[in-house]
Amino acid sequence: MAEFVDLENQDGVRMPWNVIPGTKQESTNCEVPVSAIYTPLRPIPHVPVVPYSALRCRTCRSVLNPFCTVDFMAKIWSCPFCFQRNTFPAHYSSISDDNLPAELFPQYTTIEYEWPDEKATVPPVFFFVVDTCIIEEEMGYLKSALSLVVDLLPDNSLVGLITFGTYVQVHELGFGQIPKSYVFRGSKDVTKDQLLEQMNLFSKKPKPPTGVIAGARDGLSGESIARFLVPASECEFALNSVFEDLQKDPWPVPGDVRATRCTSTALSVAASLLGACVSGSGARIMAFVGGPSTEGPGAIASKNLTEPIRSHKDLDKDSAPLFHKAVKFYEGLSKQLVNQGHVLDLFACALDQVGIAELKVAVEKTGGLVVLAESFGHLVFKDSIKRVFQSGEHDLGLAMNAIFQIHCSKDVKVHGTIGPCASLEKKGPVTSETAVGQGSTTAWKMCSLDKATSLCVIFDIAKKESPDAINHSTSSQFYFQFLTYYQHPNGQMRLRSTTLSRRWVAGPGSVQDLTAGFDQEAAAVVMARLVSFKMETEAEFDPIRWLDKSLIRICSRFGDYQKENPSTFSLSPRLSIFPQFMFHLRRSQFVQVFNNSPDETAYFRMILNRENVANSVVMIQPSLISYSFQSGPEPVLLDVAAIAADKILLLDSYFTVVIFHGTTIAQWRKAGYQDQPEHQAFAQLLKAPQEDADAIIKERFPVPRLVVCDQYGSQARFLLAKLNPSATYNSDAPSPGGDIIFTDDVSFEVFLDHLQRLAVQ
Repeated sequence: MAEFVDLENQDGVRMPWNVIPGTKQESTNCEVPVSAIYTPLRPIPHVPVVPYSALRCRTCRSVLNPFCTVDFMAKIWSCPFCFQRNTFPAHYSSISDDNLPAELFPQYTTIEYEWPDEKATVPPVFFFVVDTCIIEEEMGYLKSALSLVVDLLPDNSLVGLITFGTYVQVHELGFGQIPKSYVFRGSKDVTKDQLLEQMNLFSKKPKPPTGVIAGARDGLSGESIARFLVPASECEFALNSVFEDLQKDPWPVPGDVRATRCTSTALSVAASLLGACVSGSGARIMAFVGGPSTEGPGAIASKNLTEPIRSHKDLDKDSAPLFHKAVKFYEGLSKQLVNQGHVLDLFACALDQVGIAELKVAVEKTGGLVVLAESFGHLVFKDSIKRVFQSGEHDLGLAMNAIFQIHCSKDVKVHGTIGPCASLEKKGPVTSETAVGQGSTTAWKMCSLDKATSLCVIFDIAKKESPDAINHSTSSQFYFQFLTYYQHPNGQMRLRSTTLSRRWVAGPGSVQDLTAGFDQEAAAVVMARLVSFKMETEAEFDPIRWLDKSLIRICSRFGDYQKENPSTFSLSPRLSIFPQFMFHLRRSQFVQVFNNSPDETAYFRMILNRENVANSVVMIQPSLISYSFQSGPEPVLLDVAAIAADKILLLDSYFTVVIFHGTTIAQWRKAGYQDQPEHQAFAQLLKAPQEDADAIIKERFPVPRLVVCDQYGSQARFLLAKLNPSATYNSDAPSPGGDIIFTDDVSFEVFLDHLQRLAVQ
């Protein structure tokens, strides 16, 4: 994998096929689609940032790059995508073989352009939308977290506040002497015009004619905006006063009824107010929700407590009457937010579901952050919210208001992308007829992205010639260019350009070349995103059957074997771990929805769809490290056989980090041996996994849940659920000090045995 990681460190790109199947038929036979997982803002050392605008091809608008052919005498460059010849402008007149601009250096396949822009001084906007239908204890936790956030806000940022319960309250922070707020009924949808009228935003100027979108330039006075969006440096006192006085929603609720919570109306008011005040510049709505929405157009549950909140079974049977209406509402909200360039972040902290499954479309299309925890007092929430605003080595590097574009060779088309973005519906010659994810376009809006945000771009190979015709053609390279135009955290607008070249092959001898360029980790992540997407969009889709058929075909095509003889089957080291990834993917929370609520499943998939390859692989196949007196920390197989009485295991499954003590270790710990001076080695052994777990937690977002448990304890289930069940209740007795898993799932050995039998048929 090392060479693929090196490629990622250079350009932020991982591709399952680094040698590309050259015809449509060849790529179909490969099962894993030709695709790229691209991290637009991945920190890459030594990327030049040049202080001028990019030079573009006059036909296809791609950017000058090291793969262009340059005629230094005639001062002309040829575009590798459309072959158009372009003349260099006057300020490139001194260009020569020995005097190249940065964008033509062969090592600068990724480059950034930054140019001063008068609009770049627009401050970031944070609009807090806070749920008050929560118990006093939770309210206390939330107030202390919000007070901490106020201290961390950048001084130049603008801040607004809405609280909601039965009613929506928009707080006027620019008038600190007396707390003042505007109240809207939660059961009614408020239009933008009604909002502007009621809040008296046209106090000093005539109302603009209907059909005109109101904004700071057309009708809204600066003073009107300053009442609701106040610089963080000026409103600290006003905000903290509101937080101190914040009470549980005062409207009484009988014991057998759910709280009247109008989440959707509050979010709609926030979106409309931001659209009126700061449309087109980076702004985030940060929603803190503590329970299910029961009021307004986005309600997910009825007020009657005897009616349960929808489950996966209800969604499958289409017996969740509120689900489709709520999703439709949030689809409309996501379109509004994308048009305005604004983001919806969701912090959901409750033991019950709050509606992440319905809200998913609005959070994902705007590139919002999502955190799911059991309580506002839980470390998962408290540490995650700190990470959003923290600066320094582990900051998220949040950028806003980006547009992502793709250019590629004429024989490659774009099916679409799976990830946190929204289609800009900009068709072009490289748009494929069939859409996957956000398709039918070559440009996407990314209202927010950070250092780890990754898009999965699915390509369609359009070549149809026979292999003989291909072998005699001129170029055997495909070219791809990714352009990301974004607002840097420092406020400046930047363009990052990444241009890649990949060799393609076709015909009888292509299997060896394709195998040599196969990246198993990237392939597993692409398959995970695809299977999650298909489960959400295709009725009657069977994920296990689809994954199994794909894996059998890959093994059948790329394996070495004698026909009908399973014992002769072997896979190249380039493919040998792929079946293992697929085995764990079949058992993962992305495919198995049993035991998870629709909210949890939506949450897991949203994180998978935005994370880079390294993080996604840990979600699919967790890492397991063993600590013992005999040896230092060492990675071990994700198997029940790894459990031993005298070992400590550290499991990292991305969302949860588990420290698991074997029975002997647990007994010694309870006896307090670690506190005795003669047992320093034992104290060190206990400390090592804790330190490693802390290191993982410190650099991850959302912050994972830490579970410390003992063998045979109730929380040991967090580890056992992820292990390969090579020893179960109906197999042989485990080794002394080992463990068994109570399951009817097949083990990896049985799975591999079946796979080999089917692949050689």
